[in-house]
Amino acid sequence: MLILLPPSEGKTTATEGAPVDPAGLLLPELAAARTRVLNRLVALCKRTSERSVIDSLNVLGLSAGQRDEVARNAALLTAPAAPASEIYTGVLYEALDPASLAVESQEWLHATAVVFSGLWGVVGLGDRIPAYRCSIGVALPPIGGLTAYWKKALKPALDSLPGPVLDLRSGAYVAMWAPGEQSAQVRVLHERVVGGVAKRSVVSHFNKATKGRLVRALAEERAAPVTVDELVGAMRDLKFTVEERPAAPGRPRQLDIVVSEI
Repeated sequence: MLILLPPSEGKTTATEGAPVDPAGLLLPELAAARTRVLNRLVALCKRTSERSVIDSLNVLGLSAGQRDEVARNAALLTAPAAPASEIYTGVLYEALDPASLAVESQEWLHATAVVFSGLWGVVGLGDRIPAYRCSIGVALPPIGGLTAYWKKALKPALDSLPGPVLDLRSGAYVAMWAPGEQSAQVRVLHERVVGGVAKRSVVSHFNKATKGRLVRALAEERAAPVTVDELVGAMRDLKFTVEERPAAPGRPRQLDIVVSEI
């Protein structure tokens, strides 16, 4: 089983630890591709003239008040690294709360969950990385668009990994790799009763929190489904309300998790 997660925009800076080793991350065959993006990102952000800093902000899609993000990127080659589970923050990761899991469940999580990243391609939650800022939507000179760059690099590396695949990524990161029919894409619907009528909508906070809780529940059970049908059954056994929508042949199964409260 493989769980695909998005990164979080917010990250906690490590205060100690050796710098990142691109070859020491999940799928070491991606080391050269990672090193190229890392070096180009650092080179972009190390420039110190006012015009260069403004250019770096524009390339990274950041505001003038986020200059500290550019400075942090400039130091990535020597910055302390910590497990990705400690670096990534935000609603999904707060709900997942990996540090509070039993050791066996943490080991399951590290072996099962993969985080997609504009900088690293993919990392495991146990991989040691520094805090950084580089979304998948960035066009990094002279590499170009990172979506296309990683789509080419990730396909041979990820296609050989065993399924089923539970795809919890947000939209921009879905384009990095297509897992195929032995996978399930999940969206979360918030159901409310308005005037006696049940209405459903997609709400970001419910979406992220529910996905974090789902991964945590699967980790606590150390679930081991071998098909998408077994995966759906495992989710329902964990008391999640799961409904399936039609999907085109050969495409990922489409699942809705319906929630009424956080």
